[in-house]
Amino acid sequence: MLVTGNLQNPAIQEASGLARSSRNENILWTMNDGGSAPILYAIGLDGSDQGSVRLIDAKNVDWEDIASYELDGKSWLIVADIGDNENARDFVTLYIVEEPLPTRKETTAAKTISFVYPDGPRDAEAIAVDKEQEQILILSKRTVPAVLYAVPLNASPDNSIVATRLGEVSSIPQPGSNDVVTDVANFVWHWQPTSMDISADGNSAVILTYVALYQFDKATGEAWIDAMQSAPERAELGDVELAEAITFSHDGNSIFITSEKQKPPLLRFDLVQ
Repeated sequence: MLVTGNLQNPAIQEASGLARSSRNENILWTMNDGGSAPILYAIGLDGSDQGSVRLIDAKNVDWEDIASYELDGKSWLIVADIGDNENARDFVTLYIVEEPLPTRKETTAAKTISFVYPDGPRDAEAIAVDKEQEQILILSKRTVPAVLYAVPLNASPDNSIVATRLGEVSSIPQPGSNDVVTDVANFVWHWQPTSMDISADGNSAVILTYVALYQFDKATGEAWIDAMQSAPERAELGDVELAEAITFSHDGNSIFITSEKQKPPLLRFDLVQ
């Protein structure tokens, strides 16, 4: 794993999500965790500051992830306001935004989707877009095992949306009784997903936890919940602290990771082809 640089924009204090740009292969997008201003930050592949765009008419209650995809000849970002540490929110929100130029000062969401879970409030920090099934996938954080949910990509903002429960993702190592005591005390939580992404070609997915990344591949026509039942490829994060953001590169040959720290490192993990 290679450190390509550090995030240089001092306004990025808690980078909780990361997404590749579909418009510029040398740009990534990130944003701060909950309670911060509703701003999208563009960064270079070396962590350099490439601009920031305020998402007006949006609120950062608990922004936890960001995803990108292309559809109908346009490039899109989804900002996921899905954090819920206390499992107490009445609903959570997805902001769908046409990807702006980094030099643009502000933009608005093309659509805002609010939804609930079928089995009660959930804390989640990981989303990805499954274009083949036209779904936004959401992976819970604190349930054991993590649970994968889906919301239609074409969901109407005027409807009351209930996410579909797709199933458990138990292929990620689960906590034992000692983990629950020891790891929690040491802020490890090795089993908790903190970010997720699907490659632009739709064939690979990665799930990030605080200690490792897990890569899954799927066959044509296979559902992601089925692909995620198989044993993933695992890569340790080493000394990276508070890793909460992951994305595939534009070409799908690498994975970028960063964390919730001041001027955190931007790491690149090159995949074996």
